[in-house]
Amino acid sequence: MTFQEELSSAIEHRDVDAILSRFDDEADYVFVDQTRSPGEPLAVHGRDAIGRSLHDVFDQDVRHEVEEFAVQGDHAAYVQRCVYPDGAQDLIMSMLDLHSGRIARQYSIRIREGDAPAAQLRTQKRSFAEADEVRTFEKGRVELLRVNGGDVSRAVFEPGWRWSQHVKPIAGTDLCTYTHFCYILSGTLHVRMADGSEFEAAEGETIRIAPNHDAWVVGDEAVTLLDWEASGNYARSRG
Repeated sequence: MTFQEELSSAIEHRDVDAILSRFDDEADYVFVDQTRSPGEPLAVHGRDAIGRSLHDVFDQDVRHEVEEFAVQGDHAAYVQRCVYPDGAQDLIMSMLDLHSGRIARQYSIRIREGDAPAAQLRTQKRSFAEADEVRTFEKGRVELLRVNGGDVSRAVFEPGWRWSQHVKPIAGTDLCTYTHFCYILSGTLHVRMADGSEFEAAEGETIRIAPNHDAWVVGDEAVTLLDWEASGNYARSRG
């Protein structure tokens, strides 16, 4: 099969290992969507890190269809349609730089149905009692709802919870690499960024946390928060 046929087949079968086999060991992967602006994209280097990012896309129960695939010399581009069980759809447009038949750099832009004009959105009413997925870990849990093709999560962190102790072994990274846009329903959360800066957020406050941070519960009250940005494989066991 040609490069185009192999990659298209791997994407449509959600075969992350097969997709990764088309990447160079030192490849770069850049991803932009409604939570990651062009000025602050998700940018990862190396096949292992790219694999973790691809799992965020392909581990969900979503049908993938490849459209408009074109290859010219050392460049390629394709459109990937993502169809969710509730009928919502995303489009991912990817541009590839190739070296010796492998992907040296991929730049992808995701357009979600939730970014469409309000008239195109469907009215939905959901409850966390019917969460689409619940991820549990020591001293905490995350409940996810999919609404209009987007995710909203409710996280509960018990006293003594700390990301670097209780989620880091699941994530496999030194710091949390997700962006969070949260409203604190209860408790107090302390956040420490990679550059050493720190802050606390308490009940009734809204915060946006950039990637590369640690966080923990302050005091004896559990932290409960709503998060409109982090989903993917956050706190999802690979087992």
